Amino acid sequence: MEFLADAHAWEIIGLLIFLGLLIYLKVPGMALAALDSRGAKIQAQLDEATKLREEAQKLLAEINTQREAAEHQAESIVAMAKEEAARLGEESKVKLEDQIKRRGEMAERRIALAEAQAAAEVKAAAVDLAAQAAERVLAARLAAAKSDPLIDPAVAQLATKLQ
Repeated sequence: MEFLADAHAWEIIGLLIFLGLLIYLKVPGMALAALDSRGAKIQAQLDEATKLREEAQKLLAEINTQREAAEHQAESIVAMAKEEAARLGEESKVKLEDQIKRRGEMAERRIALAEAQAAAEVKAAAVDLAAQAAERVLAARLAAAKSDPLIDPAVAQLATKLQ
C-alpha cells in the first residue's frame, strides 16, 4: 500500500477519475460536436464567400460587357455626329452660296431699277426743260408780234357775226 501513500499515485488516480468522468459525461463528444459545428459554420461561410465571389465575377464580366457596348455606342454616336456636322456644314455652304447669289441678283435688280429711275428722272427733267424753253420761245414770239395775222381776221369775223 505504499503505492497509495505516494502523492504521484494520487495524482494519477485523480487524473484517471477526471478523464473517466469526462468520458462518462461525453465531454469529448460535445467538444467534437462543437468543433464540427464550428467547422460547418466556417465551411458554410467559405461556401457563401465562394458563391459571392463567383457572382461578383459574373457581375464584373457583365459590367465589362456593358461598358464595352457603351463605348462602342458612344463611338458610333460620335461618328454619326461628325457625319451630321459635315453634312450640315456642306448644306450651310450650299445655302450660303445660294443666298449670296440671290442677294447679288437682288442688288443687280435694285441697281437696274435705280438706273431706270435715274434715266426716267433725267428724261422728265429734259422734258420739263424743253417745255420751259418752248414756253419762253412762244412767249417771246407772242411779245414780238403785236398781233397775230390769224387772230385779227378771226376777231373781225366774230365782230360781224355778233352784230
